[in-house]
Amino acid sequence: MQNKNASIVKVLPVLFGFFVMGFCDVVGITASHVKEDLLGTYSPDFRDTLSNLIPVALFSMFLIFSVPTGMLMNRIGRKKTVVLSNVITIVAMFIPLIEYSFIMSLVAFALLGIANTMLQVSINPLLTNVVQGDKLTSSLIAGQFVKAISSFSAPFIAAFAASQLDNWQYIFPIYAVITLVSTFWLMVTIIDEEPVKGNSGTFSSVFGILKDKTIFLLFLGIVFVVGVDVGMNTAAPKILMERCGLDSIQAGYGPSVYFALRTLGAFLGAIILARYSSKKFFRLNIIIAVIALILLIFIYDKLLIFILYGVVGFTIANIFSIIYSMAIQTLPEKGNEISGLMITGVFGGAVLPFLMGILSDTLGSQVGGIIIILAGTLYLAFASFAIKVKN
Repeated sequence: MQNKNASIVKVLPVLFGFFVMGFCDVVGITASHVKEDLLGTYSPDFRDTLSNLIPVALFSMFLIFSVPTGMLMNRIGRKKTVVLSNVITIVAMFIPLIEYSFIMSLVAFALLGIANTMLQVSINPLLTNVVQGDKLTSSLIAGQFVKAISSFSAPFIAAFAASQLDNWQYIFPIYAVITLVSTFWLMVTIIDEEPVKGNSGTFSSVFGILKDKTIFLLFLGIVFVVGVDVGMNTAAPKILMERCGLDSIQAGYGPSVYFALRTLGAFLGAIILARYSSKKFFRLNIIIAVIALILLIFIYDKLLIFILYGVVGFTIANIFSIIYSMAIQTLPEKGNEISGLMITGVFGGAVLPFLMGILSDTLGSQVGGIIIILAGTLYLAFASFAIKVKN
């Protein structure tokens, strides 16, 4: 009984770190507020492009810092890497309060991107130091569930800050306090890390795996599924503001519906995938997502828009995990390099929103953003048939 209690004491602060990981999803709300608050004097031809530079600043950091973080983690350890990521997160959260400008918003989210990259690279391995055997899979799922709760709650925290504290920006010090709690909780928890064996790979060894055609297709799958996810988060409030006349606070509930159904999809997906083929599940969900996005181009009714957000969130929920698993199955002997490569692919969250902003400004409508998201989803549909992996 004592061993079980000791295990829980070590697992809980690590799982709480996944809540901090979810802070990156506040990027959608922030992009909408920045467009409304700071870019009103800019030409309508450029406002979407500029506001979508917020997710670009965040997710481009995954391309730059994923592999170096793996190298750093081998030197200072997993726990210290998580703590360092939290310190950078706290610094990033106070920048918008010190100066709320477009440039400083980009700086804040670039720092948050660096911190989130470090956290995502280090916290899953750290979890393996406190959970072993059959419990590891359920603990990883629990961590993703905690992250999903964080993503889901962001619009409600922003709405609370706006209504009770008279400024939506107070979501940032709230996040800073939560991160501080996570940091101290982890620091006072004793976690034994096993000695590092080998190395985390170099840039050449990691990206050299892309010569394998299947891995290349799967890597692009990660790029596009993260791009679709971030694109939906970014576009959801803007679509509601444009088509339904909602203000930025009310429109912020669009991402919440998306994340709520994505959370439900992840929960049910874990049950379904234990019994059925992941490839067939992948194909079915992506086909439904494509249909929902095509409908979203033409729908202007608020309730139907919320329903379509939910459908896309539910169907996209497990795609990242399925692609990640397929990649590991393809070259199991290069698991470390595969892991680093897949996390690097998260930079897709910078690519698609940038293209969305350009096309939305070009068309003068959020339809441009939906078309880019649809294009990314169509690639995933293609990949679900083209990738040859057992299962």
